[in-house]
Amino acid sequence: MFAPRALRVALSALALGFFASTGACTADAADDEDTEEAEDDLTSVTARARTLEFVGTVFVERGASDASILQTVRTQAQTAFGPLRTAEMAVNSRELREIDTGTFVKRDVKVVDPAGGASRDMTEVKYTYKDNAVVALSYATRSSAPLALMNPSYRTQLERVMRECTPNDTHAREFSSSAWYIFEPNLPQCQTAIRVEQEKVDADRARLRDPRTEVPKSQVDRLYLPITAQLGADKTNRGASFPDYHRLYRGGVKADKLVIGMVFGLIDHDTTGGPSSDFNWGELMTALDLVMRAQGDFVQVPGPDAVDLSRFTLPSGRVVQSPSFADLVRLKTGGSSLGLSYQDGRELQKQFAARIDKKWVAIEKPIRVKVGSEAPRDFAIQILFYFGAGSSSTPHKFATKNSDVFIYNGHSSIGYGPLDPRNFTSADFPSSYQIMWMDGCVSYNYYHKDYIPLKEGGTKNLDLVTNGLEAPAWRGGTANGKFLVALLNGASSSYKDLLLAARDTEALRVVDGELDNVFKPTKASTRVTITNR
Repeated sequence: MFAPRALRVALSALALGFFASTGACTADAADDEDTEEAEDDLTSVTARARTLEFVGTVFVERGASDASILQTVRTQAQTAFGPLRTAEMAVNSRELREIDTGTFVKRDVKVVDPAGGASRDMTEVKYTYKDNAVVALSYATRSSAPLALMNPSYRTQLERVMRECTPNDTHAREFSSSAWYIFEPNLPQCQTAIRVEQEKVDADRARLRDPRTEVPKSQVDRLYLPITAQLGADKTNRGASFPDYHRLYRGGVKADKLVIGMVFGLIDHDTTGGPSSDFNWGELMTALDLVMRAQGDFVQVPGPDAVDLSRFTLPSGRVVQSPSFADLVRLKTGGSSLGLSYQDGRELQKQFAARIDKKWVAIEKPIRVKVGSEAPRDFAIQILFYFGAGSSSTPHKFATKNSDVFIYNGHSSIGYGPLDPRNFTSADFPSSYQIMWMDGCVSYNYYHKDYIPLKEGGTKNLDLVTNGLEAPAWRGGTANGKFLVALLNGASSSYKDLLLAARDTEALRVVDGELDNVFKPTKASTRVTITNR
């Protein structure tokens, strides 16, 4: 379930992505029609946007400060992350930190040990967590879901948590310090542990002399707290929404260019075999190959880094002079016309990967574009990509600043990696319209709402594509490439069509920021026509 090549949740890196396209239509009848969805509606093909709330309970020392109570509540609320994730749900507040203190209900109680131990004065605090959420289609008609929380002091019983309520495999143990992420109360052995605790609490509660002012010690000490999450109305966007193609094809970060920035991080922890041995190398090559097969070959152009791909000398003595960029890519994906032996092809691929490792490479295709009533003009689609990203935010910041469409593909680092919104400021984004696709683990929770305030104009200038669940690394490049193919094919694909194109790694993927876009295929003023040149 958590194998590094299957999911991109490892603590070492993270994943992200962005794309765009255009097309021409005929009628203008719908020019003045406006959809009236709420601003928090999301577009998805496999998820539903709903509100979610639950009630939790903590016990604190009598007289605890408000700050201390809030920290205790946050510690417990965070433990809902794993149960939500494994139940195919995700909430918007990062790690469930946004707790409304106005929902706190306090009650002074005496903690009693029915076995005859000393009593203790404490305060019971009930709180209500409320948030926007994305949930799997299986919850489309359900109003509630059973979940569980852990005692705020669960870290003192990690071995028990690992044994009872996680898969307790090698990968889970790598995450033991973040047990809130891997807590799975739906596991049979965890359900048994929860039931045993509940039976003990119920029995001790029945022995209390005054249940109005007393609680049993077993209730305070219990490790697991069963709860029920209530689901609100479905807020998923039902209408068609579109990228602002007319803005993408007028040129954003560069005049007369649509720039697609792609950052691919390392997936494997051992890269002693060189960059081409990393699993994500193949995914990047796949994405590039899919786009070039659909659009025609791109050629290398000068980029931020000097990367010479004009001549390669192989150990066999073979010299490869001026290979096409497509042939270099297809050394991995197949179909290269260089006529090399298997061994020479492998050696050339190693050299190609080594030369572009941790460098920006720019490739381009010229087109002609017409937006609205303006005259056709020369334009170009540029793909600016970077392979080998690790823990540094430098390549990611360069991409967000210099891309109209930004794609990240790599590990999530549980939200604390190089794409952590706290590493960015508004200066790291251009003022022009952008699409950002965070194609990684639970990116809806990590990177959704915190990126929007960083962008000038908010959702008017930013469309976000995020995942409610972990997206697998396998076929990640296929999903990235197919998304780009649909975005760039001139057909004015809707966001739903774009999400369908990327379903090779579908994981409750949603789009936000799209409802205030003004592009419509039927609007003469925004219509885009693309031809080759």
